[in-house]
Amino acid sequence: MSSSLSELQARARFVQSSAASAGVGFDEERWLRRVRQSLEREAAEALGAAAKVFDVPRVLRATRPEAYLPQHFALGPYHHCRAELRDMERYKLAAAKRAEKLFAGGHKFDHLVHRLLQLQDEIRAPYHRFLELSDQTLAWMMAIDTCFLLDFLESYHRAEATDMVSSATNWINATVRDAMMLENQLPLFLFAEALQLRHATEQAAADALHGVFDRFIREVSPIKTSAELVVGDIAKHAHMLELLYHFLVPAAAVFDAEVREPPPMVPEEFTVDMLEAQAQQLPDYDKVKQACLQVSSLDVAPVRFIRKNLIAGPMSFASSLPGQIMRKVPLLSAMAPLATKLMASTDVEARLKGVNLGSIINSPLAQEIMIPSVSQLVGCGVRFAPAPEGIAGISFDAATATLSLPVITLDGNTEVVLRNLVAYEAVAVRGPLVLARYTELMNGIVDTAKDIKILRQSGVVVNQMKSDKEAADMWNGMCRATRLSKVPRLDGVIREVNAHRSRTVAARAQKLLSKYVFRSWRILTLLAAVVLLLMTAMQTFCSVYPCSRWFGGVFQLPPPSGGA
Repeated sequence: MSSSLSELQARARFVQSSAASAGVGFDEERWLRRVRQSLEREAAEALGAAAKVFDVPRVLRATRPEAYLPQHFALGPYHHCRAELRDMERYKLAAAKRAEKLFAGGHKFDHLVHRLLQLQDEIRAPYHRFLELSDQTLAWMMAIDTCFLLDFLESYHRAEATDMVSSATNWINATVRDAMMLENQLPLFLFAEALQLRHATEQAAADALHGVFDRFIREVSPIKTSAELVVGDIAKHAHMLELLYHFLVPAAAVFDAEVREPPPMVPEEFTVDMLEAQAQQLPDYDKVKQACLQVSSLDVAPVRFIRKNLIAGPMSFASSLPGQIMRKVPLLSAMAPLATKLMASTDVEARLKGVNLGSIINSPLAQEIMIPSVSQLVGCGVRFAPAPEGIAGISFDAATATLSLPVITLDGNTEVVLRNLVAYEAVAVRGPLVLARYTELMNGIVDTAKDIKILRQSGVVVNQMKSDKEAADMWNGMCRATRLSKVPRLDGVIREVNAHRSRTVAARAQKLLSKYVFRSWRILTLLAAVVLLLMTAMQTFCSVYPCSRWFGGVFQLPPPSGGA
């Protein structure tokens, strides 16, 4: 029932957005007035300034829409008109009344609205959308939302908080998730405007604002770091999500200027297209392929015997393997669709014609950074250690085989915060996608609950979720970045880890097998030719003499179609 309701709500939002895109309800006069005022009052630099509050890219939103859409509180203009969020307006009005009592010099709430009316251009500038709201409506909306969020930030995890939103744990977490969504951001200077009505000087208001954000950002940040939040950071950043992003990814962590190729998404020894290209360069490739196709296409009793006992049987056994074992074999999970098609029939060639190996290898299931899982790395002698510097401290010490990772706290808010940080990075950051690369790295090394347990025991993960399995599922559900980006330091760490694993005995054996077995095309040519001759001779012999005397019913020919 709940899933049906969610689906109906999603369809309703889609219809609403489609209607808006088609111009339904579009106020032409208001739009024209706004365009004229903008052209008259604003300079070209201001009109073309980089936006800071964007719509979440569709490729990210499609993976988990509820992680990007506010569920309880609409902050700012993007989701203000959603009917299902209007029930929470009373809590925002209550916070506005509490804020008014703190204003000094007899100031009322109208004074804050009046200040914001004078800052319409600055309020509209960070938003990527064209805001179809009057100045009065926008000023009142921003004043109420600013007072509500400021009241929540000041009361966050304080024992003296008495209102429902700031005192009930479930409501606190729900408000944190909504406040950290990309489409729900408020310009930071609005908080300074509200605090200036409380304090005698701008410096006192700035100090109070720094104290509020310093405490909140540190507590809500899933990745722990020893970096300091300075007053200047608040002044130069547009909104709270941007402030958190640059707190986690400082300029120094955008890393070295040297740019190298990122690590492959699929290791070379398992790239089907690469093996095919190398095979085609061998002199006997076409002969082997044609011989194998001729043998497999023969509808004779010996071939049917081989298909039944040497192909269908082993593949049926492989299909019965537990899913956990299938995931342990490299690329086996990505090859599952191919295996299903093969095992559905013994007509191998016909089935292969409908399968695109390239699309399987490049599917999202196989698209993750190729790096061994935590448990596999432990088997190779790798140790894990916390990096107090945060993302900037990610490194691999080859001498001690130690992989240093930032400490991350996993709770009910972590996924929403990380997803929206990655979304902000995708649309607002021009340089390397450092945070997206970090999430890809964690997605690559975390496969099962055992991996989370090892990281937890190493001090890298602080798991406050229900179980290690739930934490592993969260990482496995994290999506990739919207574009490929090179992050030299992180890519170098991944290469060093893979190089360490390649030096193990098991990896060497695998490479030797790939090197010498796959190059034995001449032997395969001879075997294919011999098998073809033997099958033809056996078929000729069995057509003259009864083979059942020696082989029983194994090589018995099928009765003619239409026979009695």
